[in-house]
Amino acid sequence: MWNHNYYVYITTNPSKTVLYIGVTNDISVRVLQHQENKGTNKSFTGKYYCYHLVYYEHFTHIESAIAREKEIKKWRREKKVALIESTNPSWTFLNDSVIE
Repeated sequence: MWNHNYYVYITTNPSKTVLYIGVTNDISVRVLQHQENKGTNKSFTGKYYCYHLVYYEHFTHIESAIAREKEIKKWRREKKVALIESTNPSWTFLNDSVIE
């Protein structure tokens, strides 16, 4: 069986007021794409400057990753904040730790 890598992730803007939840099979490339789009109206993350990675989870099956993304997107902000702070209490920007 092949090992597959999928990630559910949360990015935020510099002032940490906007959250974006996404899913990808290459977190390094995806974070770079968000950084490249900052300040543009091409996407939600570009428009709202959501290019700082603050949380991610790893999955080996895309179905599980998509289900988790949908689950988190339905949550209220308070619950999303609690999830982020469960592993990243100071909201450290994790971009450098995932970019290869």
